[in-house]
Amino acid sequence: MRLQASALGDLVRNAEYIYPILESVHILGIALLVGPAFTFDFRLLGVGHRVLSITTAARYLLPVSHVGLIVAAITGITLLSAQATVVADTGAAPWKLALLILAGLNALVFHYGVYRHVDRWTDAAVTPIAARVAAGVSMTAWTGVILAGRFLAYT
Repeated sequence: MRLQASALGDLVRNAEYIYPILESVHILGIALLVGPAFTFDFRLLGVGHRVLSITTAARYLLPVSHVGLIVAAITGITLLSAQATVVADTGAAPWKLALLILAGLNALVFHYGVYRHVDRWTDAAVTPIAARVAAGVSMTAWTGVILAGRFLAYT
């Protein structure tokens, strides 16, 4: 695989502390991604509807989640470069990839679908069914991505 044979893959494999540092930063990126995303998803499911509008929640939570996504993606690809062929041969790899794709598609459908009309329901105690479904898919997909990521080391 080209990624594994790259200079980056060689560096990550052979530098003494790079891999564990990357893993640590990757976990922090996941926390920055999933923590705010789940908080936003819970708000879509009605939690805190008396405290915070959907648009206010989105304004403060989603940018942090986007930073986490960037950090997790960069470190994830960098970690993959060290042992791409090993990871590709695990049973968890196709699950992780599929769930990442599902999470991304779900976000696109949500933001270009029901969220375009958020001004109509931003303060609603009960959000539209499409928003609640998107929240459930998001939480399920990201939980699956994390589980599959952990199983990469054991399958």
